Amino acid sequence: MIGERMNRTNMTLLAVIAATVAALFFAPAPAQAQQKRPNIVIILADDMGYADMGSFGGEIRTPNLDSLAKQGVRFTNFYTHASCSPTRSMLLSGVDTHLNGLGNMDEWTAPNQTGVPGYEGYLNKRLATLPQLLKGAGYHTYMVGKWHMGKAPDQIPAARGFERDFSLLDGAGSYWDMTNFTGASPKSVFTEDGRYLTKLPEDYYATKTYTDKLISFIDANRGDGKPFFAYVSHQAPHDPYHLPKDWRNRHVGEYDKGWDAVRQERLKRQIELGIMPPGTELAERMWFIPDPIVLAPASRAILGKKMELYAGMVENMDHHVGRLIDHLKKIGEYENTIFIVFGDNGAEGSDLFEMIAGSPGSRDYLFAAINWSQTHPNAWGDPGSYVGYGPMWAQASMTPFSQYKGWMAEGGIRNALIVSGPDIKRPAGSINHGLMHVADLMPTLLEVAGTSYPKASQPDLPPLIGKSWGPMLAGKVDSVRTDQDYLAWEVFGNRAVRQGEWKLRWQIKPYGKSDWELFNVAKDPAERKDLAAQNPDKVKAMLVAWDDYVKANNVILPSRGPFETLENVLPQRVQVEAGFPPLIYKRQFVPPKEMLADPKP
Repeated sequence: MIGERMNRTNMTLLAVIAATVAALFFAPAPAQAQQKRPNIVIILADDMGYADMGSFGGEIRTPNLDSLAKQGVRFTNFYTHASCSPTRSMLLSGVDTHLNGLGNMDEWTAPNQTGVPGYEGYLNKRLATLPQLLKGAGYHTYMVGKWHMGKAPDQIPAARGFERDFSLLDGAGSYWDMTNFTGASPKSVFTEDGRYLTKLPEDYYATKTYTDKLISFIDANRGDGKPFFAYVSHQAPHDPYHLPKDWRNRHVGEYDKGWDAVRQERLKRQIELGIMPPGTELAERMWFIPDPIVLAPASRAILGKKMELYAGMVENMDHHVGRLIDHLKKIGEYENTIFIVFGDNGAEGSDLFEMIAGSPGSRDYLFAAINWSQTHPNAWGDPGSYVGYGPMWAQASMTPFSQYKGWMAEGGIRNALIVSGPDIKRPAGSINHGLMHVADLMPTLLEVAGTSYPKASQPDLPPLIGKSWGPMLAGKVDSVRTDQDYLAWEVFGNRAVRQGEWKLRWQIKPYGKSDWELFNVAKDPAERKDLAAQNPDKVKAMLVAWDDYVKANNVILPSRGPFETLENVLPQRVQVEAGFPPLIYKRQFVPPKEMLADPKP
């Protein structure tokens, strides 16, 4: 009997052991262990053009960004805003600019917008920001680079949800030091982890230092099991074109052929890659830009050198993106990281330096003469030099589109987008033409993180205007928008609506007509054919969408703006056609040799 009891005890013990072993080895793992949430890295370039990266038709060498495109998906119909801080405000809030505080850029707030909610010039307090929500969902949140959405202690990155940061609070500045642009604000402002810096690190160079700092942030928290969100807000390739000497001469002479040839070559590659459909035309060259063929060789070389420097800026940025990618591979985090790459607006075609410096005799002109005095081409790229590449090369960067930053033409608001990483079910290296918007990032990344926008618990929060890309990235749909959905924009008084294949835009003269123009941008991405007169019903229908947008977002058209005298400054707008006028293209007439003769005595 005792033996029987012992046997039963032993059997029970064995059963318990077996059950325990089974539980240890065969029980479902915790949800987080089953599917570790991905890291998220947003790589935002400043003023980079649609056609600059190799994977979007550019001749600029961007192997690291192109590798993300090869492993992920390229999106050709992605929209930002026409200038930097409005785009950044929607990226981090998911809310329209006229509600989130950047209804206008702080630098250009109009008198009739001053003091109006939504036009504060910084990311206002009525928002729940993306880093705040991701931090609450268990993510580390890091930022490096340009902020441009407020400088006061309650407006800086550390106050808006970033756990670690190394940030330039201004909209631009030197890449080498703290030199800013105006006499009233001569010194750029930086923060690190919520503290204002009195000086910059030794051997500071913006693109390199931002990358160094981000890598150190990631390493500091390695091993704690938490995913991270990194907002890599590069200053490059915004002017001034500052870069180390060994990056300045990688394209010597390559751009002497001129902007028209570069645009033609880029469009050809875009069609071959599938970025643009066969038959796509180039946008008309801006009427005030010369045909490079008629320029003297020395002029073409000097202007070409500016584009060489710009290309070097993009390549240097790509190099440091490669450093980040290599580090994530080294520490085993690359495969579990979503990368999102794009530029914040169209390429910069305006002369920002002239706008800042003003006229001779002014305070800012003197400041520029003292602090930005390195004007010799051999010094371009050094501290104290200021180079931008002008409207001709900005159009090349935005191939095949019309115009550039600041305007509502496609060249101002359409950007190249790359998304790669885990859970993307579309074919590697594929291209998608669905209609997308920068405000989509908030709902998309909240979904990735397994959290949601707290509108239900905080009803006073402004509504999100974006749509999650989840179904599209999963390969279930080709677009998250129907032909009835619309997108709308306004800044500096320029405005636009995109709905399906159609786009309605209103731009200040002479870049626009100071009236509504209508384009079918699916068939005419270069916006060469204004179809408003032929389609009055379509104009009327899209104006209903515009009025809805104005009402929903408290849009106040500015009484003043940066382009208010442009029509008087630029030559009268005329149509640009190849080979016209023939006068300047006609070569020397050479008579037949057999008919040559000396004068008779």
